[in-house]
Amino acid sequence: MPRKRHRFRSPPSDPIAAARDSSLALRLNIGFFLRQLGIFIVMDLLLLFMAVFGIFAYAEGRCADVAALVNERGVPTKEALAWMEASDYTITILDQAPYGEHTATGSVLLFPGRWETEDGLRSWDLSQYYTIELPNGGQPYAITVSTSGIFTNLYWAGMAILICQGLSLVTNLFRSRRSIRKILRPIQDLAATAARLNSMTHMSKREIESLAGELGKIDAAHLDSRIDLPGTQKELRALAQAINEMMDRVNQAYGAQMRFVSDASHELRTPIAVIQGYAALLDRWGKSDPEALQESIDAIRGEAASMERLVEQLLFLARGDNDSQPVKKERLDLTGLAGEVLREEEMIHPQRTFFPRWGEEPVEIFADPGLMKQVLRILMDNSLKYSPEEGRIYLRVGRTGEHVRLTVQDEGMGIPPEGIPHIFDRFYRTDLSRDRKTGGTGLGLSIAKWIVERHGGWFEVVSRLEAGTRITAVLPAL
Repeated sequence: MPRKRHRFRSPPSDPIAAARDSSLALRLNIGFFLRQLGIFIVMDLLLLFMAVFGIFAYAEGRCADVAALVNERGVPTKEALAWMEASDYTITILDQAPYGEHTATGSVLLFPGRWETEDGLRSWDLSQYYTIELPNGGQPYAITVSTSGIFTNLYWAGMAILICQGLSLVTNLFRSRRSIRKILRPIQDLAATAARLNSMTHMSKREIESLAGELGKIDAAHLDSRIDLPGTQKELRALAQAINEMMDRVNQAYGAQMRFVSDASHELRTPIAVIQGYAALLDRWGKSDPEALQESIDAIRGEAASMERLVEQLLFLARGDNDSQPVKKERLDLTGLAGEVLREEEMIHPQRTFFPRWGEEPVEIFADPGLMKQVLRILMDNSLKYSPEEGRIYLRVGRTGEHVRLTVQDEGMGIPPEGIPHIFDRFYRTDLSRDRKTGGTGLGLSIAKWIVERHGGWFEVVSRLEAGTRITAVLPAL
C-alpha cells in the first residue's frame, strides 16, 4: 500500500517576530492614540466654549454695572472720562444714536463681532475689548470693557494644557506599545507553537506531550505575573485552555490511531501466519497426502473468511469515521426485526435456549433496518460466544416513555467492573478467554455503538462475574 504523503505549509522563519510585526499591535496602538486624542479634542472644545462664554458673561456683567451707574449719576463729562482710562472700562459719548435704533427690533447677527439687540449695539474683539452702544434717551454713549487681560491669561493657560496633552499623547503611545507587546506575548507563543505543529510531518508521543507542556505554561498565572489586566487575563486563560484541550484530543486521537493500527496488524498477522504455514506444508509434502491437503484447504478457507470479516469491519468503521457510511432510516417495527433475528439464531444454534420477551403491540422506531439488524446480530453473537452451551439467552424489546429498550442478556462469565467502560473500544478484550479463538475480532461492539449513536441512542451495560451480562440499547421511540 503506498504511503500517503501530507503537504504542510512551511512556517515563517521566526513566528514570534512575525506575530509581533503584524498589524494587530499597530491597530491597537492607533486605536488607543485616536481614542485619547478624541478625548482631548472634546475636552478642549468644552474648555474653549466655557472660556468664550465666561468672557462674554464677564463683559456683559461689567457693562450692566457701568450702565446702572450711568443711569444713577448721568453720563460723565469729557473731563471725567479721562480719569477712567486707568480702569478696565471706558465710557465714550457718541455723536449719533446707535445703529440699532434704525433697524427692526429683535436679535440680528450683523457680522462676526457685531450684534444688534433691542437695548443697543454690541461689538467685540474678545482678545481686546467688548463694547455696548446705548441710546440713553437722546444722549447716546458707549461702554467699552477691556478683555485683553482675561484673554491673555486664558490663552497661556490653554497653551499649557495643549503642551501637557501633547506630552501625554507621546508618552502614552510608547507606554501602550510596551503594554500591548506584553499582552500579545502569550498569543505570539501560541502562534509559534501552532507554527511548529504545522511544520511537523510526523509527531511522536513525546513530542506531543512536550508541546502540550509548553502550551500549559501559557496560562493565567504566567500572564498575571507580567501585567495586571484581569480582563485580558480571562480571555487568554480561556484561549490557553482551549489550545491545551485541543492538544489533549490530538494526543488521544494519535494514541487511538496507533492502537488501532497495532491491533489491526496483530489481528491480520495471525491468519496470514496460518495461511503461510499451511502453504509451506503443502509445498513440502502435503500435495501427496489427501488428508493434509484437505486440512490445509479448510484452514486456509477459514482464515481467509476471518480476514474478510475483519477487513469488512475495518472498512465499516473507516466509513463511519469519515461520515461516508450510508444510513437509510425508515419506519421500523423493532419486535418484528427481533423475531426475525431470533429465528435465524435458533436455526444456526438449535442446541441453545432462547427466551424472547416482548408484547403483541409493535414497538416502532425510525431507523435503518439493515444497521439495526446488524446490532442485534452483534449482541446475540457476543452472548452466544461468551456463555456456556447450557446458558440461556434473553432477548427483550419494550418501550418506556419516549425511548425503546432493546436488551440482550446471557448467563456467561461476565465482565470485570474495570473492563465495562472499555468494552466498546476497538479490539478491546476483557481477559485471556476472550481472544480470537472465539471467532471474534473485538470490533463488533464498536460497530454497534457507532450505529446506535448515529440513531440518537446509547448503551447501558450491567454485568457480574460468573453471573452474566446484560447489554441494553436505548433508542428514541417513533
